[in-house]
Amino acid sequence: MDNAAPGAVLHVVVAASPQAGQVLEQLLRLPLGATVADAVQASGWAPGGVPSPQWVACGVWGRVVAPQQQLRDQDRVELYRPLSVDPKVARRERFARQGARAAGLFARQRAIVPRSD
Repeated sequence: MDNAAPGAVLHVVVAASPQAGQVLEQLLRLPLGATVADAVQASGWAPGGVPSPQWVACGVWGRVVAPQQQLRDQDRVELYRPLSVDPKVARRERFARQGARAAGLFARQRAIVPRSD
């Protein structure tokens, strides 16, 4: 664990994307023992430190965590908004548009060139 001096602070980044193509980041200095809820509240993006309907959940480095999760130095707290499209539905629609030949893992196979040894 950390052997931090008394009165030390955590440097935490809070990131949110209120809409596609827009990312907000804020660097915060919080006291040791601060939680995800403390960081979110300090950012001012979610009153009370709990995600509002605009934010579905919060996470640290891409993993969803509870608001009571304690933070470590250099953590990145992220606020997640709801998905606008279900990924399974989007995949089905893309497959219907492109067809079997243009969609999927093996859609762009390289031409096999015979070796001349």
